Amino acid sequence: MPEDFHDFFSDDDSWDDGSGHDHFGSDGVDGGSSTLPPRPPKSRRDMRRHRKRKHRKRLIVIIASLVVIAMCIGIGVFAYGKVKQWRHNNLTDSSVVDDYPGPGDGDVAFTVESGQGVAEIAEGLHAKDIIKSVDAFTGVVASNSYTLYPGTYELKYHMKASAVAKILSDEGNAKGFVEVRQGERLDDVLKTAATSSGLPLKDFEDYVNDAAKMSEILPASANGKIEGWLEPGVYNIGDNPTPRSILEQMVQSRIENLNELGVPEDEERERILIIASIVEAEVNSQEYYGKVSRVIENRLKDDMPLGMDSTVAYGFKVKGTELTNDQLNDGSNPFNTRVNKGLPPTPISNPGDDAIQAAMHPEDGDWLYFVTTDLKTGETKFTSSYDEFEKFVQEYKNGNENAN
Repeated sequence: MPEDFHDFFSDDDSWDDGSGHDHFGSDGVDGGSSTLPPRPPKSRRDMRRHRKRKHRKRLIVIIASLVVIAMCIGIGVFAYGKVKQWRHNNLTDSSVVDDYPGPGDGDVAFTVESGQGVAEIAEGLHAKDIIKSVDAFTGVVASNSYTLYPGTYELKYHMKASAVAKILSDEGNAKGFVEVRQGERLDDVLKTAATSSGLPLKDFEDYVNDAAKMSEILPASANGKIEGWLEPGVYNIGDNPTPRSILEQMVQSRIENLNELGVPEDEERERILIIASIVEAEVNSQEYYGKVSRVIENRLKDDMPLGMDSTVAYGFKVKGTELTNDQLNDGSNPFNTRVNKGLPPTPISNPGDDAIQAAMHPEDGDWLYFVTTDLKTGETKFTSSYDEFEKFVQEYKNGNENAN
């Protein structure tokens, strides 16, 4: 056992008294009575215990070192987070400090152009001395997830950034621009145009009801009716707006877009707009547009009434949920497709591109009926069977909703 034998001597420090001298004389004889005899060598058991103690000490040192390192890392991460938070707070505080207290003084008009970003808007506000710093304004917009709308706003000099951001994020405060939303009715567009332009609503109503004036801006296929011919988008009303200058922009934009989409011209174009407007009004998800378009085509082909509540509601200028049984059965309403066969005389809104595409390219199918069985999710079921349709209606009614 050479290894054990080596350990026996290498671990036995009793052979050395720490002075560097042996306990025996140079001649090998005891050097005197004061010199103690050497201790006997350690046993192997003692040596093993000794090695275990040394191993435990090393292990403890290693574990303690790792703990210290972990603590240092943790403290470093914590300190970094605190520094980062301090920098954030410091920047925020700086933005707040670098801000006017408000409410401001004097009057100034400021225009947000369509397509401008937050930073660009902030630079413009700062250049006019409406806000004190760009950072204060952009910080408020970002922290509140504001959407800034195009238009001309009445502001003051030296305003608090948060007050300016709140005004610019309220579309009702915008002037100089008017927006047409897809699926929006003409009446609502006219109200928005009147508010944005400052012109009386009656001026717009009189203009659209004048067939001679309508013929000047509408194609012949529109038959003098502007509903459906206003392209969704945002429009600059200009410095000296008139009902014609505003509405003509929307009509021209619609014609250009229909051309780009490849919508057939003449009477077919009006027909496509009518179907698209119904499609968009009947379901709240574009995944069903193509199927609803097919239902309309199939019913027309089979000489069935379309039976669409959306058209009836349009004729009475109410929402679909506000219809009464008398209204649903009133055939004097030319838009009542429950009673009158064929398409209604005009579109019932200003549809968007997806609905127009669906009207041009309906999905393949033999469906004649559809019911939105769950208005929360928009789930809509289609069938060619009247019996199955009645089951869908019952499912709809169980949710206390009206079936189509």
